[in-house]
Amino acid sequence: MRFLGRLLLGFLALLLAIPAGAAILLGALVLDPVASVWLTRGALAGLHAGLSDLAAGLPPESVAFVVAGLAKASFVLLAVPPALVALVGETLRWRGLLWYGAGCGLLTAALPWLVRGAVRPGGAALAAEARVTAILFLAGAGAGLVYWLIAGRSAGRPA
Repeated sequence: MRFLGRLLLGFLALLLAIPAGAAILLGALVLDPVASVWLTRGALAGLHAGLSDLAAGLPPESVAFVVAGLAKASFVLLAVPPALVALVGETLRWRGLLWYGAGCGLLTAALPWLVRGAVRPGGAALAAEARVTAILFLAGAGAGLVYWLIAGRSAGRPA
C-alpha cells in the first residue's frame, strides 16, 4: 500500500513539477535579451517557412514539423530530467534538496550538450549557448525543487 501511495504522490509531484519548469523556462527565455533574440529569430524562421509554403499553394507541413519538433524538444527538456531524477531519488530513497534541485538542473542543462556530442568553437555563439545552458539549469532546478517540495522530502521515510 505504501508503494501505491508513493507512486501516486510521485505522479502528482511530476504533474506539478513539469509545468513549473516550463513556466520558468518560458519566463527566462522571454526576460533574457540574448535568449529572447534567439527565440524570436527561430519563431520568425518557422513563420516564414510556413507562409512560403502557403504562398506556393503547398499544405503547411513545415509548420507541423516545427510544432512536432518543439513538442519533442519540450518533452525531452522538461519531462525527462525530473522523471529520471525522481526515479533515482525514490529508488535510492534520497531526500536531499541538492539531489532534486541541482541534479535535475544539471541534467536539464547537459541534455543539449549530450545530444550534440561536442562543443562548437566560437566566441559569441559559445557565450549565447552558455546563457541558454544557464536558463535550462534554472528551469530544471525549479522543476526538481517543486518535485522535492511535494514528494522528495518524504522519500525513504519509514511508514
